Amino acid sequence: MSSVSSQPQFRLTQPPSKVLHLRNLPWECTEEELVELGKPFGKVVNTKCNVGPNRNQAFIEFSDLNQAIAMISYYASSSEPAQVRGKTVYLQYSNRQEIVNNKTTADVGGNVLLVTIEGADARLVSIDVLHLVFSAFGFVHKITTFEKTAGFQALVQFSDAETASSAKNALDGRNIPSYLLPEHLGPCTLRITYSAHTDLSVKFQSHRSRDYTNANLPVAPSAIDANGMFSVGLDGKKLEPESNVLLASIENMQYAVTLDVLHMVFSSFGPVQKIAMFDKNGGLQALIQYPDVQTAVVAKEALEGHCIYDGGFCKLHLSYSRHSDLSIKVNNDRSRTTQFQHCNDEPPAFNSGQQPVATHGPPAQSITPELILLQTTELIR
Repeated sequence: MSSVSSQPQFRLTQPPSKVLHLRNLPWECTEEELVELGKPFGKVVNTKCNVGPNRNQAFIEFSDLNQAIAMISYYASSSEPAQVRGKTVYLQYSNRQEIVNNKTTADVGGNVLLVTIEGADARLVSIDVLHLVFSAFGFVHKITTFEKTAGFQALVQFSDAETASSAKNALDGRNIPSYLLPEHLGPCTLRITYSAHTDLSVKFQSHRSRDYTNANLPVAPSAIDANGMFSVGLDGKKLEPESNVLLASIENMQYAVTLDVLHMVFSSFGPVQKIAMFDKNGGLQALIQYPDVQTAVVAKEALEGHCIYDGGFCKLHLSYSRHSDLSIKVNNDRSRTTQFQHCNDEPPAFNSGQQPVATHGPPAQSITPELILLQTTELIR
């Protein structure tokens, strides 16, 4: 009898059991496929799939011990290995005598998700990308990332189990949208289970951990280089100190960008307190002030690289400003304080609920949280 693989296929010292342990399954294997695999040898009375850190193991239980022995004996002497979806499956007797479907930690819902990122470039996925993906489903409190034998992983904490469940159901098994990743990165797939944690401990803000509920948390010393500048993160980008004020540079300005246009775009993510526009290096720039850092972080992650107008016009490039409170002494067409609706300037160019329209050219596409969520969910399908 020839072995079908150099990998040990049977636990020879394990006494026979009605329950068989299967390894090397495709992660998307279903209970129906397990039943079909065992049906030629007898009645399968119970199954448990998606077991193990990589969700590629399973158990099947026969009604009679001899049926399990028949299946093991057949594949031990066959030149054709057991297969599911074209993958060779390795069989052995289990050390359990029945399958008990008690829910494990990974099955019980909680507010913290354990995320495994699969792919050759998984460790290059930044914490900011993870935050943008998961915040599409609700407020993310904290994220920590680390490397284990299972691969590059992250813990993502939501406010409640319901929000975490929505994110898990939508994202598990999906690829991170390619437009959120640097061009050189390949596909990165999310495998998500529940964590036993309920409140993550984050002592420093860094490229490995982030607490979005505490803007005053100190930055980890390891995230700053000898010159006092933020070091380079895993994604190859320089880590910036976060701020409640964003610096927006606008390129390819085919159409006019006014304070009202900027206010409509940026207020989609939270209350805008102040805006100041100015010309620099032959282009238009603007400072947008939010009441807190968290709102600015969400807006920056959502809007970076997006265009205000259809056709690639008026593209936004965002960074954090060193300012924390803009000094605006007068409201005019280049600067404005928080009370946009009570200013005595000329009326806004468009009313609430309308799309911003360029002075000349096609109507613009307003960038809103709903649009970001739509783009994210569409691309991860």
